[in-house]
Amino acid sequence: PGSTTMASEGQLYPIAVLIDELKNEEVACRLNSVKRLSTIAVALGAERTRDELIPFLTEMLDDEEDEVLLALAEQLNERFVELVGGPSHAAVLLEPLETLCNAEEPTVRDKAVASLCAIAGALSSEIIAQHYVPLVLRMSRGDFVSSRAASTGLYATIYPNVDARVKTELRESFSALCRDNSPLVRR
Repeated sequence: PGSTTMASEGQLYPIAVLIDELKNEEVACRLNSVKRLSTIAVALGAERTRDELIPFLTEMLDDEEDEVLLALAEQLNERFVELVGGPSHAAVLLEPLETLCNAEEPTVRDKAVASLCAIAGALSSEIIAQHYVPLVLRMSRGDFVSSRAASTGLYATIYPNVDARVKTELRESFSALCRDNSPLVRR
């Protein structure tokens, strides 16, 4: 029994180091750890990834280094869906990506939008209606220009997968974005 405990502790130690590196002051350390998120998620398992890692990452989004935020937006994509337990649990990935869509840096926003679009392809129509459509509408009506601009890239992905009532609501919302005061949103 003792050697089994030591073996599992030995296997988890590198994961603990990667998690600690997510908090490190050095950008290179944080970047290294973000690029290995899938390794951390596999070691933690789907439930702990959903319950612990994703909330931790969401809290970490105040990182001021665009390079770290870009790497995070790249990692939280459709490949991460299986690591959180499959499409039925993929909605947990939407909150951190929505936050990344508010980033000032356009490359971070663009990568977050690309990841959200890729994740949408793995979701059922029910999950799209419950979680993704409210996200798109919330972003479209947001106070931040960056949020409204990012939302424009999400409509085409979900439009074919929603019912007629929601399509009408999405068209009205998109139409409002086309008339937005900011040229960044209208582009």
